[in-house]
Amino acid sequence: MKWFWCLVVMLLSSISFAQKKPADSLLLMNGRIIAAPVLDTTLGAVTFVDPADTAKRAHIENEQLFAVKYHTGDVFYYYKQDTITGNWFTRDEMWMYMQGERDAQKGFKARGSLYGTMASGIVGGLSSSLVGPVLPLAYFLCTGLPKVKIKHNTVSNVNNLDYDSYLLGYERVARSKRRMRSLIGAGIGLVLGYSSYFLVLKNYY
Repeated sequence: MKWFWCLVVMLLSSISFAQKKPADSLLLMNGRIIAAPVLDTTLGAVTFVDPADTAKRAHIENEQLFAVKYHTGDVFYYYKQDTITGNWFTRDEMWMYMQGERDAQKGFKARGSLYGTMASGIVGGLSSSLVGPVLPLAYFLCTGLPKVKIKHNTVSNVNNLDYDSYLLGYERVARSKRRMRSLIGAGIGLVLGYSSYFLVLKNYY
């Protein structure tokens, strides 16, 4: 039984070591930052302690990483400019692009797209016809046309607005959020519109 208890002690020790190890910063290509101790960087992926459960391990492929900033201050970059693989930006440009994505993900609300398609969905539903969804669909198709207005209170650093790559990253996420909010608004609006007609208005005609 001694070997069993030795194995248990070693396992608990390794878990305790992983928990006490200082956190590193994994900078993902989608703008997210994961703070967790890095355990291994071989076999085309980075293995780290799962922040949600320190007893587990998580993996991220190298292609999904921009860089890893270690607690020692060292930084290892995974992103490299390579037009053949579609990496058109330089490292600095990609960093600004990612900052734009992250700021838009956190700060851009797209309320206009949500309420606009919701209103058009209600109107379409109240028509009680099969062409009711046409109005919110038309609104949805137009959500990508208006220019994205970047409010300063959604920007982590106003100086970033001077960089085209930052603006491109912000606009990409902002337009994506517009489309998603539009779909949600259209669905809610149509349900409210058709429900209102068949449950209330229909009795008056």
